[in-house]
Amino acid sequence: MGLLTIGAFARAARLSPKALRLYDELGLLQPVSVDPFSGYRFYAPEQLDRARLIAWLRRLGMPLARIKTVCELDGSAAAGEVAAYWREVEADFRSRAKLASFLIDQLQRKEEHMSSLNIRYAVRSDRGLVRASNQDVAYAGSRLLAVADGFGPGDRLASSVAIDALKPLDSTVPAGDLLNVLSDAVERAGVAVRELGADVGTTLTALLWSGSQLALVHIGDSRVYLLRDGKLFQITQDHTLVQSMVDEGRLTPEEAASHPQRALLVKALHGDNAAEPDVELRDAEPGDRYLLCSDGLHTAVTLEALRQVMTDIADPAEAVHELVERANHNGGADNVACIVADVA
Repeated sequence: MGLLTIGAFARAARLSPKALRLYDELGLLQPVSVDPFSGYRFYAPEQLDRARLIAWLRRLGMPLARIKTVCELDGSAAAGEVAAYWREVEADFRSRAKLASFLIDQLQRKEEHMSSLNIRYAVRSDRGLVRASNQDVAYAGSRLLAVADGFGPGDRLASSVAIDALKPLDSTVPAGDLLNVLSDAVERAGVAVRELGADVGTTLTALLWSGSQLALVHIGDSRVYLLRDGKLFQITQDHTLVQSMVDEGRLTPEEAASHPQRALLVKALHGDNAAEPDVELRDAEPGDRYLLCSDGLHTAVTLEALRQVMTDIADPAEAVHELVERANHNGGADNVACIVADVA
């Protein structure tokens, strides 16, 4: 079979001539011959496989620059790149779905008087038994609870810098502005952390109260647990490599708990880049008890032990003391920061 005109090639590849001209300009799919007088493009039949692959990848929504990368790889490597792209799409979809659900709930919610709830809290941070310094920071106030687990060298801790950016929120905030105010503060925290340099970063998990609602912001692998009606729920999702593997069905939760890369973060406030945290608005109820903690606690103390302490010890100060003691009793391999807060 001889060369195909751009029209014939477009029909065979299910691409438009306009798209083919664009791909030529980008170096993604160039014709084998161009008429020097008319400028008409001609393609070889052997180029159809590449053209059809491009067409399918465009239907997936893959950007042209990434399609070029896929086309330059061999079969298995190209398949791996497509799989990686689709995991990113699914993660973005899940994030958008949560945001859509929140917006639908807010738009459907009738205006109602929101009674003000009070919180009683205690906070503790501990170096542990192994680390030479403590980079875990916790802050608790009448409206703001926050935990950050920093990493990297330097005199200024990224965790302290991040929480300092949130502290001004520990004052009256209108309920309708909760998410926007908290999101803006976290963005400022990210800027402040990036100014420290490329090799430092921190997790950041915080709750901001107004009336009977609270805004939650979360990035990294610190956690928030909610004890309600005697049951303990983890209400944040770890931004770690192993958690993404669990979500994809490649690891079980039990395998993830002992995985050698279980502490490898995929999202954090980091000096190298900006990352989007999870944000959501929640309703608080009298009797709720919240636990915010760094991974030094939840990796050292079992979920059942956490539930036991949260259920059996009524005083928040005694509860945080017992939680840290249990982490150190189990080796104290990492710094620990935790907050226990009761809603009344």
